[in-house]
Amino acid sequence: MPATDFQETSSSSSPSFGFSILSRRRDQIHSMGSPNQSTGHGDELEAFQRQVAKHFQELLTADSGEILSIKWLQNLLDTFLCCQEEFKVILFNNKVCLNKPPMDKYVSDYYERSVKALDVCNAIRDGIDQIRQWQKSLEIVLCSFDNQRSIGEGHFRRAKKALADLAIGMLDDKGSNNVLGHRNRSFGRNNLQKEHKSLGHYRSLSWSVSRTWSASKQLQAISGNLVVPRNNETISTNGLNLAVFTMSYVLLFVMWALVAAIPCQDRGLQTHFNVSKQFLWAGPILLLHERILEESKKRDRRSACGLLREIHEIENCARKMNELADCVKFPLTEEKEREVKQRVEEVGLVYEGIKDGLDPLERRVREVFRRIVCSRMEGLDCISR
Repeated sequence: MPATDFQETSSSSSPSFGFSILSRRRDQIHSMGSPNQSTGHGDELEAFQRQVAKHFQELLTADSGEILSIKWLQNLLDTFLCCQEEFKVILFNNKVCLNKPPMDKYVSDYYERSVKALDVCNAIRDGIDQIRQWQKSLEIVLCSFDNQRSIGEGHFRRAKKALADLAIGMLDDKGSNNVLGHRNRSFGRNNLQKEHKSLGHYRSLSWSVSRTWSASKQLQAISGNLVVPRNNETISTNGLNLAVFTMSYVLLFVMWALVAAIPCQDRGLQTHFNVSKQFLWAGPILLLHERILEESKKRDRRSACGLLREIHEIENCARKMNELADCVKFPLTEEKEREVKQRVEEVGLVYEGIKDGLDPLERRVREVFRRIVCSRMEGLDCISR
Protein backbone atom coordinates (compact mmCIF):
# COMPACT_ATOMS: atom_id res chain seq x y z
CA MET A 1 0.00 0.00 0.00
CA PRO A 2 1.77 3.21 -1.15
CA ALA A 3 1.97 6.35 0.94
CA THR A 4 -0.52 8.15 -1.30
CA ASP A 5 -3.09 5.44 -0.68
CA PHE A 6 -2.66 5.86 3.07
CA GLN A 7 -3.11 9.61 2.80
CA GLU A 8 -6.27 9.22 0.74
CA THR A 9 -7.64 6.62 3.15
CA SER A 10 -6.98 8.88 6.11
CA SER A 11 -8.80 11.82 4.57
CA SER A 12 -11.70 10.06 2.89
CA SER A 13 -12.61 7.31 5.35
CA SER A 14 -15.30 7.56 7.98
CA PRO A 15 -14.96 10.43 10.45
CA SER A 16 -14.39 8.04 13.35
CA PHE A 17 -10.97 7.13 11.96
CA GLY A 18 -9.92 10.76 12.08
CA PHE A 19 -10.21 10.78 15.86
CA SER A 20 -7.61 9.00 17.91
CA ILE A 21 -8.49 6.30 20.36
CA LEU A 22 -7.91 8.90 23.07
CA SER A 23 -10.99 10.84 22.01
CA ARG A 24 -13.19 7.83 22.64
CA ARG A 25 -11.51 7.09 25.97
CA ARG A 26 -12.09 10.69 27.06
CA ASP A 27 -15.75 10.48 26.08
CA GLN A 28 -16.03 7.31 28.16
CA ILE A 29 -14.56 9.06 31.17
CA HIS A 30 -16.96 12.01 30.92
CA SER A 31 -19.94 9.72 30.37
CA MET A 32 -19.10 8.00 33.67
CA GLY A 33 -19.78 11.24 35.45
CA SER A 34 -16.41 12.91 35.90
CA PRO A 35 -17.19 16.56 35.20
CA ASN A 36 -14.11 17.70 37.10
CA GLN A 37 -11.76 16.00 34.67
CA SER A 38 -10.07 18.69 32.61
CA THR A 39 -10.14 18.23 28.85
CA GLY A 40 -6.69 19.82 28.75
CA HIS A 41 -5.13 16.54 29.86
CA GLY A 42 -6.84 14.58 27.09
CA ASP A 43 -5.99 17.23 24.51
CA GLU A 44 -2.31 17.00 25.44
CA LEU A 45 -2.27 13.23 25.02
CA GLU A 46 -4.20 13.36 21.77
CA ALA A 47 -1.83 16.01 20.42
CA PHE A 48 1.06 13.65 21.19
CA GLN A 49 -0.60 10.87 19.17
CA ARG A 50 -1.10 13.24 16.26
CA GLN A 51 2.49 14.51 16.40
CA VAL A 52 3.86 10.95 16.32
CA ALA A 53 1.63 10.19 13.33
CA LYS A 54 2.82 13.34 11.56
CA HIS A 55 6.50 12.52 12.12
CA PHE A 56 6.18 9.02 10.69
CA GLN A 57 3.99 10.16 7.82
CA GLU A 58 6.83 12.48 6.79
CA LEU A 59 9.27 9.55 6.89
CA LEU A 60 6.85 7.54 4.77
CA THR A 61 6.77 10.15 1.98
CA ALA A 62 10.43 9.50 1.10
CA ASP A 63 11.08 7.90 -2.29
CA SER A 64 11.69 4.16 -2.27
CA GLY A 65 15.37 4.75 -3.01
CA GLU A 66 15.70 7.12 -0.06
CA ILE A 67 14.28 4.86 2.64
CA LEU A 68 17.12 3.27 4.64
CA SER A 69 19.66 5.75 3.27
CA ILE A 70 21.99 7.48 5.72
CA LYS A 71 19.97 10.66 5.39
CA TRP A 72 16.68 8.85 6.03
CA LEU A 73 18.10 7.16 9.13
CA GLN A 74 19.19 10.57 10.42
CA ASN A 75 15.60 11.77 9.98
CA LEU A 76 14.32 8.64 11.73
CA LEU A 77 16.56 9.31 14.74
CA ASP A 78 15.50 12.97 14.74
CA THR A 79 11.91 11.73 14.86
CA PHE A 80 12.70 9.55 17.87
CA LEU A 81 14.37 12.46 19.66
CA CYS A 82 11.34 14.70 19.01
CA CYS A 83 8.90 12.06 20.23
CA GLN A 84 11.06 11.37 23.28
CA GLU A 85 11.11 15.06 24.20
CA GLU A 86 7.33 15.38 23.83
CA PHE A 87 6.84 12.18 25.84
CA LYS A 88 9.12 13.50 28.57
CA VAL A 89 6.95 16.63 28.91
CA ILE A 90 3.81 14.50 29.25
CA LEU A 91 5.36 12.42 32.03
CA PHE A 92 6.55 15.53 33.83
CA ASN A 93 3.09 17.12 33.63
CA ASN A 94 1.54 13.94 35.06
CA LYS A 95 4.24 12.89 37.50
CA VAL A 96 1.79 12.55 40.40
CA CYS A 97 0.18 9.62 38.58
CA LEU A 98 3.35 7.70 37.67
CA ASN A 99 3.81 5.73 40.90
CA LYS A 100 0.18 4.60 41.10
CA PRO A 101 -1.06 1.33 39.56
CA PRO A 102 -1.29 0.57 36.71
CA MET A 103 0.88 3.49 35.52
CA ASP A 104 3.85 2.42 37.65
CA LYS A 105 3.99 -0.87 35.72
CA TYR A 106 3.65 0.82 32.31
CA VAL A 107 6.41 3.33 33.04
CA SER A 108 8.68 0.68 34.56
CA ASP A 109 8.25 -1.57 31.51
CA TYR A 110 9.06 1.31 29.17
CA TYR A 111 12.27 2.13 31.01
CA GLU A 112 13.28 -1.55 30.90
CA ARG A 113 12.75 -1.55 27.13
CA SER A 114 14.78 1.61 26.80
CA VAL A 115 17.68 -0.01 28.68
CA LYS A 116 17.62 -2.89 26.19
CA ALA A 117 17.75 -0.31 23.39
CA LEU A 118 21.11 0.92 24.71
CA ASP A 119 22.77 -2.31 23.59
CA VAL A 120 21.26 -1.86 20.15
CA CYS A 121 22.77 1.64 19.98
CA ASN A 122 26.18 0.23 20.89
CA ALA A 123 25.89 -2.48 18.24
CA ILE A 124 24.89 0.11 15.63
CA ARG A 125 27.92 2.18 16.58
CA ASP A 126 30.12 -0.85 15.90
CA GLY A 127 28.35 -1.34 12.57
CA ILE A 128 29.03 2.26 11.60
CA ASP A 129 32.71 1.71 12.41
CA GLN A 130 32.71 -1.33 10.14
CA ILE A 131 31.30 0.73 7.27
CA ARG A 132 34.16 3.18 7.87
CA GLN A 133 36.61 0.32 7.27
CA TRP A 134 34.94 -0.33 3.92
CA GLN A 135 35.14 3.39 3.20
CA LYS A 136 38.92 3.21 3.67
CA SER A 137 39.13 0.46 1.04
CA LEU A 138 37.26 2.71 -1.39
CA GLU A 139 39.69 5.51 -0.56
CA ILE A 140 42.62 3.27 -1.51
CA VAL A 141 40.94 2.53 -4.84
CA LEU A 142 40.55 6.26 -5.48
CA CYS A 143 44.16 7.00 -4.51
CA SER A 144 45.36 4.25 -6.83
CA PHE A 145 44.05 6.10 -9.86
CA ASP A 146 44.20 9.69 -8.60
CA ASN A 147 45.98 12.22 -10.85
CA GLN A 148 47.62 9.53 -12.99
CA ARG A 149 48.64 10.65 -16.47
CA SER A 150 48.56 7.07 -17.65
CA ILE A 151 47.05 4.15 -15.82
CA GLY A 152 49.31 1.14 -15.55
CA GLU A 153 49.27 -2.38 -14.20
CA GLY A 154 50.64 -1.33 -10.80
CA HIS A 155 47.69 0.99 -10.21
CA PHE A 156 45.30 -1.86 -10.90
CA ARG A 157 47.17 -4.25 -8.59
CA ARG A 158 46.84 -1.81 -5.70
CA ALA A 159 43.16 -1.20 -6.42
CA LYS A 160 42.41 -4.94 -6.73
CA LYS A 161 44.08 -5.61 -3.37
CA ALA A 162 41.84 -2.98 -1.73
CA LEU A 163 38.76 -4.41 -3.45
CA ALA A 164 39.70 -7.92 -2.29
CA ASP A 165 40.01 -6.69 1.30
CA LEU A 166 36.64 -4.97 0.93
CA ALA A 167 34.99 -8.13 -0.41
CA ILE A 168 36.40 -10.23 2.44
CA GLY A 169 35.22 -7.70 5.05
CA MET A 170 31.69 -7.53 3.65
CA LEU A 171 31.50 -11.30 3.23
CA ASP A 172 32.49 -11.88 6.87
CA ASP A 173 29.71 -9.58 8.03
CA LYS A 174 27.07 -11.51 6.10
CA GLY A 175 27.51 -14.47 8.44
CA SER A 176 25.06 -14.83 11.29
CA ASN A 177 27.85 -15.15 13.85
CA ASN A 178 29.85 -12.03 13.08
CA VAL A 179 31.24 -10.34 16.18
CA LEU A 180 31.43 -6.66 15.39
CA GLY A 181 30.46 -5.53 18.83
CA HIS A 182 32.91 -7.10 21.28
CA ARG A 183 35.36 -4.22 21.28
CA ASN A 184 34.36 -2.95 24.74
CA ARG A 185 33.31 0.48 23.56
CA SER A 186 31.04 2.93 25.34
CA PHE A 187 29.06 5.97 24.24
CA GLY A 188 30.87 8.93 25.73
CA ARG A 189 30.63 7.53 29.23
CA ASN A 190 32.89 10.21 30.64
CA ASN A 191 30.71 12.95 29.17
CA LEU A 192 27.63 11.38 30.68
CA GLN A 193 29.29 11.20 34.07
CA LYS A 194 30.07 14.91 33.92
CA GLU A 195 26.40 15.66 33.36
CA HIS A 196 25.13 13.11 35.90
CA LYS A 197 27.49 12.31 38.73
CA SER A 198 24.95 9.80 39.99
CA LEU A 199 25.63 7.60 36.98
CA GLY A 200 27.78 5.29 39.09
CA HIS A 201 24.92 2.88 39.73
CA TYR A 202 24.51 2.55 35.98
CA ARG A 203 27.70 0.49 35.59
CA SER A 204 25.73 -2.72 35.83
CA LEU A 205 24.22 -1.94 32.46
CA SER A 206 25.92 -3.11 29.27
CA TRP A 207 28.10 -0.41 27.75
CA SER A 208 29.08 -2.65 24.83
CA VAL A 209 27.74 -5.84 23.35
CA SER A 210 29.32 -9.21 24.09
CA ARG A 211 30.41 -11.89 21.64
CA THR A 212 27.19 -13.84 22.20
CA TRP A 213 24.90 -10.84 21.91
CA SER A 214 22.09 -11.11 19.35
CA ALA A 215 20.33 -8.14 17.73
CA SER A 216 17.39 -10.37 16.86
CA LYS A 217 16.92 -11.57 20.44
CA GLN A 218 17.34 -8.03 21.77
CA LEU A 219 14.51 -6.82 19.54
CA GLN A 220 12.36 -9.70 20.77
CA ALA A 221 13.08 -8.61 24.34
CA ILE A 222 12.09 -5.01 23.55
CA SER A 223 8.84 -6.15 21.92
CA GLY A 224 7.97 -8.65 24.66
CA ASN A 225 4.53 -8.08 26.22
CA LEU A 226 4.00 -4.95 24.15
CA VAL A 227 0.23 -5.15 23.75
CA VAL A 228 -2.51 -2.57 23.41
CA PRO A 229 -3.62 -1.42 26.89
CA ARG A 230 -6.90 -2.69 28.28
CA ASN A 231 -9.91 -0.41 28.20
CA ASN A 232 -10.38 -0.33 31.97
CA GLU A 233 -6.72 0.63 32.50
CA THR A 234 -6.93 3.34 29.88
CA ILE A 235 -9.99 4.77 31.60
CA SER A 236 -8.39 4.62 35.05
CA THR A 237 -5.26 6.42 33.79
CA ASN A 238 -7.25 8.92 31.71
CA GLY A 239 -5.34 7.74 28.61
CA LEU A 240 -1.86 8.30 30.03
CA ASN A 241 -0.94 4.64 29.52
CA LEU A 242 -1.61 5.06 25.78
CA ALA A 243 1.17 7.64 25.62
CA VAL A 244 3.58 5.13 27.20
CA PHE A 245 2.41 2.42 24.79
CA THR A 246 2.92 4.80 21.84
CA MET A 247 6.46 5.71 22.91
CA SER A 248 7.28 2.03 23.44
CA TYR A 249 6.20 1.29 19.89
CA VAL A 250 8.24 4.19 18.53
CA LEU A 251 11.29 2.87 20.40
CA LEU A 252 10.76 -0.65 19.03
CA PHE A 253 10.35 0.47 15.43
CA VAL A 254 13.38 2.78 15.49
CA MET A 255 15.63 0.06 16.92
CA TRP A 256 14.27 -2.47 14.42
CA ALA A 257 14.94 -0.15 11.47
CA LEU A 258 18.51 0.50 12.67
CA VAL A 259 19.18 -3.23 12.91
CA ALA A 260 17.70 -3.73 9.44
CA ALA A 261 19.98 -1.09 7.93
CA ILE A 262 23.32 -1.36 9.75
CA PRO A 263 25.57 -4.45 10.09
CA CYS A 264 25.42 -5.97 13.57
CA GLN A 265 25.51 -9.35 15.26
CA ASP A 266 22.75 -11.82 14.43
CA ARG A 267 20.59 -9.40 12.50
CA GLY A 268 17.02 -10.50 12.10
CA LEU A 269 13.86 -8.85 10.84
CA GLN A 270 11.40 -11.33 12.34
CA THR A 271 9.91 -8.83 14.79
CA HIS A 272 6.15 -8.59 14.29
CA PHE A 273 4.33 -5.27 14.36
CA ASN A 274 0.72 -5.93 15.26
CA VAL A 275 -1.13 -2.83 16.33
CA SER A 276 -4.63 -1.53 15.70
CA LYS A 277 -4.97 1.21 13.13
CA GLN A 278 -7.17 3.02 15.63
CA PHE A 279 -3.89 4.64 16.60
CA LEU A 280 -3.22 7.46 14.16
CA TRP A 281 0.48 6.60 13.97
CA ALA A 282 -0.07 2.88 13.32
CA GLY A 283 -0.73 3.28 9.58
CA PRO A 284 2.56 5.03 8.72
CA ILE A 285 4.65 2.73 10.95
CA LEU A 286 3.09 -0.44 9.53
CA LEU A 287 3.60 0.79 5.97
CA LEU A 288 7.25 1.63 6.67
CA HIS A 289 7.68 -1.84 8.18
CA GLU A 290 6.16 -3.37 5.05
CA ARG A 291 8.37 -1.36 2.69
CA ILE A 292 11.53 -2.31 4.58
CA LEU A 293 10.56 -5.99 4.53
CA GLU A 294 9.93 -5.78 0.78
CA GLU A 295 13.42 -4.33 0.32
CA SER A 296 14.94 -7.20 2.29
CA LYS A 297 13.25 -9.74 0.01
CA LYS A 298 14.80 -8.43 -3.21
CA ARG A 299 17.15 -10.92 -4.79
CA ASP A 300 20.22 -8.71 -4.53
CA ARG A 301 19.48 -7.77 -0.90
CA ARG A 302 18.60 -11.12 0.67
CA SER A 303 22.14 -11.91 1.78
CA ALA A 304 23.18 -8.31 2.44
CA CYS A 305 24.95 -7.53 5.71
CA GLY A 306 22.69 -4.47 6.02
CA LEU A 307 19.92 -2.81 4.03
CA LEU A 308 21.51 0.64 4.18
CA ARG A 309 21.34 2.11 0.68
CA GLU A 310 25.00 3.12 0.79
CA ILE A 311 26.06 -0.48 1.55
CA HIS A 312 24.26 -1.56 -1.62
CA GLU A 313 26.10 1.17 -3.53
CA ILE A 314 29.45 -0.02 -2.16
CA GLU A 315 28.70 -3.56 -3.34
CA ASN A 316 27.62 -2.38 -6.79
CA CYS A 317 30.57 -0.09 -7.50
CA ALA A 318 33.06 -2.66 -6.13
CA ARG A 319 31.58 -5.37 -8.34
CA LYS A 320 31.76 -3.19 -11.46
CA MET A 321 35.32 -2.14 -10.65
CA ASN A 322 36.37 -5.76 -10.16
CA GLU A 323 34.78 -6.83 -13.44
CA LEU A 324 36.63 -4.07 -15.23
CA ALA A 325 39.95 -4.89 -13.56
CA ASP A 326 39.64 -8.56 -14.55
CA CYS A 327 39.26 -7.81 -18.26
CA VAL A 328 41.71 -4.96 -18.91
CA LYS A 329 44.78 -5.42 -21.08
CA PHE A 330 47.84 -3.21 -21.11
CA PRO A 331 48.56 -0.73 -22.43
CA LEU A 332 45.03 0.64 -22.09
CA THR A 333 43.23 1.99 -25.11
CA GLU A 334 41.79 5.49 -24.88
CA GLU A 335 38.27 4.05 -24.76
CA LYS A 336 39.14 1.65 -21.93
CA GLU A 337 40.91 4.42 -20.00
CA ARG A 338 37.78 6.58 -20.23
CA GLU A 339 35.76 3.66 -18.90
CA VAL A 340 38.18 3.23 -16.01
CA LYS A 341 37.94 6.92 -15.12
CA GLN A 342 34.15 6.73 -15.24
CA ARG A 343 34.15 3.79 -12.81
CA VAL A 344 36.55 5.65 -10.53
CA GLU A 345 34.20 8.65 -10.54
CA GLU A 346 31.35 6.36 -9.46
CA VAL A 347 33.50 5.03 -6.61
CA GLY A 348 34.26 8.63 -5.66
CA LEU A 349 30.58 9.55 -5.44
CA VAL A 350 29.84 6.59 -3.18
CA TYR A 351 32.89 7.38 -1.04
CA GLU A 352 31.92 11.04 -0.58
CA GLY A 353 28.34 10.13 0.32
CA ILE A 354 29.54 7.80 3.07
CA LYS A 355 32.24 10.19 4.26
CA ASP A 356 29.76 13.07 4.61
CA GLY A 357 26.98 10.99 6.17
CA LEU A 358 28.49 8.61 8.72
CA ASP A 359 29.67 11.20 11.27
CA PRO A 360 26.27 12.96 11.53
CA LEU A 361 24.57 9.56 11.73
CA GLU A 362 26.84 8.42 14.55
CA ARG A 363 26.28 11.68 16.42
CA ARG A 364 22.55 11.08 16.31
CA VAL A 365 22.94 7.51 17.58
CA ARG A 366 25.06 8.88 20.42
CA GLU A 367 22.40 11.47 21.20
CA VAL A 368 19.66 8.83 21.24
CA PHE A 369 21.77 6.79 23.65
CA ARG A 370 22.41 9.82 25.87
CA ARG A 371 18.78 10.92 25.82
CA ILE A 372 17.55 7.45 26.78
CA VAL A 373 19.95 7.31 29.73
CA CYS A 374 19.10 10.80 30.97
CA SER A 375 15.36 10.37 30.49
CA ARG A 376 15.35 7.11 32.41
CA MET A 377 17.34 8.54 35.30
CA GLU A 378 15.15 11.65 35.50
CA GLY A 379 11.99 9.58 35.27
CA LEU A 380 13.02 7.13 38.00
CA ASP A 381 14.10 10.04 40.19
CA CYS A 382 10.74 11.74 39.63
CA ILE A 383 8.82 8.57 40.53
CA SER A 384 10.89 7.91 43.64
CA ARG A 385 10.09 11.38 44.97
